Amino acid sequence: MSAPKDDLAAVKQALRKEAQAARAAAAAAAPQDAAERMRDSLLQRVTTWPGAVVSAYWPMGDELDPLPAVKALAAQGHPICLPVVIGNNQPLVFRAWKPGNPLVPAAFGTREPPAESPEMEPDLLLVPLLAFDRRGYRLGYGGGFYDRTLVAMRARKAIQAVGIGFAGQELPEVPHDELDQKVDLIVTETGAITPE
Repeated sequence: MSAPKDDLAAVKQALRKEAQAARAAAAAAAPQDAAERMRDSLLQRVTTWPGAVVSAYWPMGDELDPLPAVKALAAQGHPICLPVVIGNNQPLVFRAWKPGNPLVPAAFGTREPPAESPEMEPDLLLVPLLAFDRRGYRLGYGGGFYDRTLVAMRARKAIQAVGIGFAGQELPEVPHDELDQKVDLIVTETGAITPE
């Protein structure tokens, strides 16, 4: 679904409100072990190699919690990092983190590693979303941080971006334009979806 930029921004903004309500309903209806089910599907479908750096996100509100998957990947020896917003219209940077290490309050109500944590460049990114479709398009929060980050990283090396969310967050089509980056895989509590 392509549209003029101003129209597309308005469509996305309206859709975000609906998507937040749909995610809340999906989270409320999900089984108690949804995060563990997502972890199991992720570990079955994602191909990693020794030392591959994994970026996750600190869950906010009713986002599907990636931490069980992160702990499993860390136990396999993968270095872990979390995203950090450094400014509007900037790609994210990623700082080293280990499960259990302290975090500091950050933009948008999330948490991030402290400034003294070393920067890393991930090979596998676990990406939060408000909604997704089967072509791999995701609706984010509107800052464009992941889109800019994926463009920059994909220009440098091969990476794998995995959207994480509840199955109930799926839409028939997510509106997008040429700036929107697709994810390579979507993993929910019911399984994994390879984009068409």
